[in-house]
Amino acid sequence: MTKLPISLVVIALNEEAHIERCIRSVPFADDVVVVDSFSTDRTVEIAEKAGARVFQEKWRGFGPQKAFAAEQAKNSWVLSLDADEALSPELASEIIEKFASLDTEAGYLFPRKSFHLGRWILHGGWYPDYQLRLFNKSKSKWDSANVHEKVKVAKQLKMTSPLLHYVFDDLSDQIVTNDRYSALGARELQAKGQRFSYLKMIFKPFGKFVEAYFVKAGFLDGLPGFIIAIGAAYSLFLKYAKLWELERVKESN
Repeated sequence: MTKLPISLVVIALNEEAHIERCIRSVPFADDVVVVDSFSTDRTVEIAEKAGARVFQEKWRGFGPQKAFAAEQAKNSWVLSLDADEALSPELASEIIEKFASLDTEAGYLFPRKSFHLGRWILHGGWYPDYQLRLFNKSKSKWDSANVHEKVKVAKQLKMTSPLLHYVFDDLSDQIVTNDRYSALGARELQAKGQRFSYLKMIFKPFGKFVEAYFVKAGFLDGLPGFIIAIGAAYSLFLKYAKLWELERVKESN
C-alpha cells in the first residue's frame, strides 16, 4: 500500500489487547508513534513489532500526554487514536481518497461506533459520537485538560465512515473506568470552583438515565442499552459524591 505523510499517534498504558489492532488499521501511515506510560504488560513489545516508534513518558493527564505524543510525530498531519480505537476499512479508504484535498486549517471529525456487551451500540447517545481525530499540528494543538481533552482547531469538518471503538473489555472494566473518570470529573469540578449540591447529586443521574434510555432511544439496544443507561447515571452520581468527599477532605485540613 502507498504510504501517506500521516503520523498515527497513540497514547497507551497496558493496552496489549488493543494496540496491534489499532496500528494495523492504519496501514497507509508512514510514521507510527506510541507514547507509553510504563506499561507492565506486552504493549511496548507488540507496538514495536507492529512498526511503531515507542516513547516512554510518565503520565501527564490526557491533554498534555496527547500533546507530547503529537510533538513526536514526523509529519504535520496527525491521526490521533486511542489504543482501543481502530479505523474501519471504509474510513481508511475515505482518508486515503480525501488526503490530497484536506484543509490544513480544519480538524476532521469521525463518527465513532462502540462495541460493548456483545454488540455495536447505536443508540443512547453512543452513536455517531463524533470525535476529532485527524488534524494538522502546524495549525492545531491539544488543550491542557486532564480529562475531556480537545484539539483546538479553526474549524471542524466531518468524514462519513465510522471509527471503531472497543470501549470496554467487560462489565468489570466498565466499572473500573467509570470509577476512574468520575474521580477525574470531580477534581475538574472542584478546580472550576463548583460546589457540591444535593439536588445535582440526586437529579442529574436520574436525568442522565432518562436521556440515555428514553430520549436517545437506548432501549433499542436491548438489555445492553439498559445496562449502559444505568452505568451512565451511576457514573454521574459517583462524580458528585466524590466532589462531596473532596470538599470534606479539604475542610478537615
